[in-house]
Amino acid sequence: MNRTKPTDPMKSFAGVAAATLLLEVLVVLLSIPVVENLGSGLATWQGVLVGVVALAMLVTCAFLRRPWGLWVAAGLQLVLIACWVAAPALGVLGLVFGVVWAALLWMRFDVARRMAQGTLPSQQSTEDSADSAG
Repeated sequence: MNRTKPTDPMKSFAGVAAATLLLEVLVVLLSIPVVENLGSGLATWQGVLVGVVALAMLVTCAFLRRPWGLWVAAGLQLVLIACWVAAPALGVLGLVFGVVWAALLWMRFDVARRMAQGTLPSQQSTEDSADSAG
């Protein structure tokens, strides 16, 4: 019998989180024309703010495999929501992506809980599958 070690679903979560952050970086950078058209235009400090937030998200992608990386990514959502004061479009993006990150973190928690209980499909032995099929 060839027994291979089941894959760790938590390792793939870092990839999902990085892809979400990269998508968020693109959306934040694409918000520059929206920020410019709302209100009295785009001040230099607002452009710098958008750039700094996007750069922080991009740098955070490198640290998502670390235990504190997810908390930094979640904290960036709070920073984005706080940017509502400077640019309401960023605050709206923060709320939208805050919901996305809340869903991702809930899914991660659920997988970790089911992993601890041993109820993930990848944790089931092939003998159990054969017994239930016959």
